Amino acid sequence: MSHDSAHLAALEDDTTADTALDHRIAPALEDLVHARPADAFAWLGPHRQREGERRLRVLVPHAQRVEVIGEDGRRWDLHPGPLPGLFEGAAGEAAVPLLALHFEQGVEQVHDAYAFGPLLDEALLQRFHAGDADAARQLGAVPMQVQGIAGVRFAVWAPNARRVAVVGDFNGWDGRRHPMRLRHAAGVWELFLPGVQAGARYKFRIVGADGQVMPDKFDPMARWAELPPATASRVPSAAPMQWHDEGWRAARRQTGAGAPLSIYEVHAGSWQRGDDGAPLDWDALADRLIPYVAGLGFTHIELLPVSEHPFGGSWGYQPLGIYAPTARHGTPHAFARFVDRCHQAGVGVIVDWVSAHFPNDAHGLAGFDGTALYEHADPREGVHADWDTLIYNYGRNEVAAYLIGSALEWVERFHIDGLRVDAVASMLYRDYSRADGEWIPNEQGGRENLQAVAFLRRMNQTLRERFPDVLVIAEESTAWPGVTAPVEEGGLGFTHKWNMGWMHDTLQYLGRDPVHRQHHHSEISFGLVYAFSERFVLPLSHDEVVHGKGALLAKMTGEPAQRLAQLRAYYGFMWAHPGSKLLFMGGEFGQGHEWSHDAVLDWAQAASSEGQGLSRLVRDLNGVLRAEPALHRDERDERGFDWSVADDNRNSVYAFIRRDPAGSGRTLLVVSNFTPVLREGYRVGVPQPGRWTERLNTDSAHYNGGNAGNLGAVQTEPRPMHGHAQSLRLTLPPLSTLYLQVDA
Repeated sequence: MSHDSAHLAALEDDTTADTALDHRIAPALEDLVHARPADAFAWLGPHRQREGERRLRVLVPHAQRVEVIGEDGRRWDLHPGPLPGLFEGAAGEAAVPLLALHFEQGVEQVHDAYAFGPLLDEALLQRFHAGDADAARQLGAVPMQVQGIAGVRFAVWAPNARRVAVVGDFNGWDGRRHPMRLRHAAGVWELFLPGVQAGARYKFRIVGADGQVMPDKFDPMARWAELPPATASRVPSAAPMQWHDEGWRAARRQTGAGAPLSIYEVHAGSWQRGDDGAPLDWDALADRLIPYVAGLGFTHIELLPVSEHPFGGSWGYQPLGIYAPTARHGTPHAFARFVDRCHQAGVGVIVDWVSAHFPNDAHGLAGFDGTALYEHADPREGVHADWDTLIYNYGRNEVAAYLIGSALEWVERFHIDGLRVDAVASMLYRDYSRADGEWIPNEQGGRENLQAVAFLRRMNQTLRERFPDVLVIAEESTAWPGVTAPVEEGGLGFTHKWNMGWMHDTLQYLGRDPVHRQHHHSEISFGLVYAFSERFVLPLSHDEVVHGKGALLAKMTGEPAQRLAQLRAYYGFMWAHPGSKLLFMGGEFGQGHEWSHDAVLDWAQAASSEGQGLSRLVRDLNGVLRAEPALHRDERDERGFDWSVADDNRNSVYAFIRRDPAGSGRTLLVVSNFTPVLREGYRVGVPQPGRWTERLNTDSAHYNGGNAGNLGAVQTEPRPMHGHAQSLRLTLPPLSTLYLQVDA
């Protein structure tokens, strides 16, 4: 194989030595004909001879005849060569010869792909090699016009490959037809194919570093994919996406992080399905899901990963096409319409995004060019045994560019409002879920993955500089400091972090018999010790309702009515607790069985009086959250929270004050009773005298509760308590949360 620069220079100068078939070049042509490594551009396409004549050689296996069509319409045949599929003859005067390829099944008219010079700018390739994400986004299949001829520029990073060819619908998946040009400086292979249409399926056929032909590879940069279980990439449409959300985006830029955040987490394939049992497409989801979520008052939909993934049972958490929305629900343009319609309805969209690992499917990134390219070669660094997946090499410039480019793609191309970054803890620690001897310390001898830390900081900084109003939420389950601190202050730069400790402690508490809760009082209150150390999201996510964990409702104790009452009280406590909110689908109506990706939600339960009551509560909680700055303004500001009752373990009662740190709005008192005992005459001190209206009561009959309470309002009495000059004498319904607000 000859990849040296002399060949390319000669080609680009459009002059070569005599290319008549003889013993000097026959081996190279033999290699081309048999799909072995060879410099295709040195031997194929038009070349000017020493005497000035332009000669053309093409390789078209299975063609019966090849004609050149001149600019004046004149046609002439190329002559069959001594090797199968080779044809040569006069090129004509057109810079890019137009060919008529005659096959048994018909005639294909196409411009010669080997008449084009290199297309990717050398400076861009150098930027990609240095880790530039925008440069990375120029790879893949890009529809364009070159010299007035429409086609697709294919480009793929495979620096250690000995040969790469594009195969697809347009060449009969024949690996001999379209070998690519290697751009040595960046290890990128490129080829412009005239006439390829949007929607065409394609892959890369690679001869690896060891000389072996590998399984055909999916394009890492594919913007569109074939419907699984098929595994081909598809050429994207060049048509621009149509957007009608400028008003939404302008409002987002204006409100920024100060806006309330309440997230409805959705697995698009199992929320609802069509009458035929098939997953809904994006347009049908828009028709059904958007008004449903908007009606419940959530500010955002969070989609479990919608990047293309081969195995549906991974719920999208083992993606291979991180630039392409999954074809399970339609085209990329259809996904864009879904996001656009969400924005027009006043609902933001967050996508779950996976940079922690990727699956080892043969058509994917694993050993992409015959070497550990995207992953680490050493399994102690490159393999997640728990998930049977591979770990990105974050310290490699091109890999970091690939990942950051994907994050930018979702935000820029699809107008996504936020990314939830999966499994951040597994990225931060080299010994994550590994025993001694199964991991390699960093260069400082520690367990931290310094390359992953640098990558996350760089990604978050890039997003912050370009899109300061876009959310970047970390699923991070450890005590890593400064996850949401700015990068310039030594933090990781995320906007939010899932509060896994709060979720674990509170669910554990509510799973205990109420008689024993007095001994575990801190499981509810401990979260306030660190609630202001990060900007948290309180997650009741999909992870808590699968794999034998049971539904949220099933985690509660007691009889069915008590379980519902506890869940209502829990939601009331959660929505008033510092931190943004996240609820997985089905939790809004108290689904009784755990979630399965193979089955839709229990919509019969949603239609029951109990389910409707719980849904009304969730709607009203979101309404209060949106309306009251005390519940959403700068949730890292400790001035917005004061304990009133934190230590009444005997009664399992908690009470606290929420206020807007900026001083707007009215103060809220929140009181939770986590026992099935009606408590009358329970006194709580409050900071202001006057009439306190019962703003919300989770035991209200409106929510299918027992309807105990305070008859709508309570007047303060001049009896000091809890550091205040006045107090309220309250009735606390069993298993309830109350919101009381001082009248203006």
